[in-house]
Amino acid sequence: MALEIVRKPQVLQQQIAILRQQGIRIGLVPTMGFLHEGHLSLMRQLRPHVDKLLVSLFVNPAQFGPGEDLDNYPRNLEKDISVCETVPVDLLFMPTAADIYPAGYASYIDFDRYSEKLCGDSRPGHFRGVGTVVLQLFQICQPHLAAFGRKDAQQLFLIKQMVRDFHLPVEIVEGDTVREKDGVAMSSRNSYLQPQERIQARALSQALQAIKSAIAAGERDTKQLQALGKELLDNYPGFELEYLECLNWETLENLSEVTFPLLAAIAGKVGKIRLIDNIILTDSDEADGQSIPPDNQN
Repeated sequence: MALEIVRKPQVLQQQIAILRQQGIRIGLVPTMGFLHEGHLSLMRQLRPHVDKLLVSLFVNPAQFGPGEDLDNYPRNLEKDISVCETVPVDLLFMPTAADIYPAGYASYIDFDRYSEKLCGDSRPGHFRGVGTVVLQLFQICQPHLAAFGRKDAQQLFLIKQMVRDFHLPVEIVEGDTVREKDGVAMSSRNSYLQPQERIQARALSQALQAIKSAIAAGERDTKQLQALGKELLDNYPGFELEYLECLNWETLENLSEVTFPLLAAIAGKVGKIRLIDNIILTDSDEADGQSIPPDNQN
């Protein structure tokens, strides 16, 4: 069946209601477009478990702050449609900002303390916008399953929290971080990087790899682990660190000593481009399939 593009929320709601009445199982992959292998891996992960695979493509203005890259966020609609056809995706939902936030819109999600650290500290209001649009997508698309990547770990944590808090009837499927050969986590923003900046972007994954290796060797002091990661960053003078933290993955609480599962998260800028990365470590000192290749691969 050919890919069907739906633009209006009300039209999609009506279609989904009919499908669910027929016992059709719906899977959703929310995206902001400019699709890459990370998005595709989520689609492929859901495809065998659903009857209808739905992808949303919406650059959400509510999650961008003043001075951020909303207007310049990369877009390639023709390529995105072609990529979806290869999976194959059944439905592509492409609303406008006016569809999602019509005149008079006034309702938003507040994550309280969970959104005040990591990316939430430097991007106030970001997760308010993320939670709001994801809740809207769940209401419009009514999926049985929805897939999100671990690369955006704090976002994933907060969406799972929202599903629990509001008793939403959707199962969250987690996808591993997909990396380039040099270890850089795939991101739509990687397209902004100039060749020299791309080399500097390796700083994130290399700092995380240093932390992972130190934990495997027996280090348990998180301050020492963070110091080790920051020491490695000195090899990348073009990288401006925003944060490097070790947290409890189940609570997002800061740790003085390693406990599992552990989230090691990093963010920073290469030139004007802000990038994030993380690894999630279990008590077997494995990163849940997120092996980071050595720096000499390209």
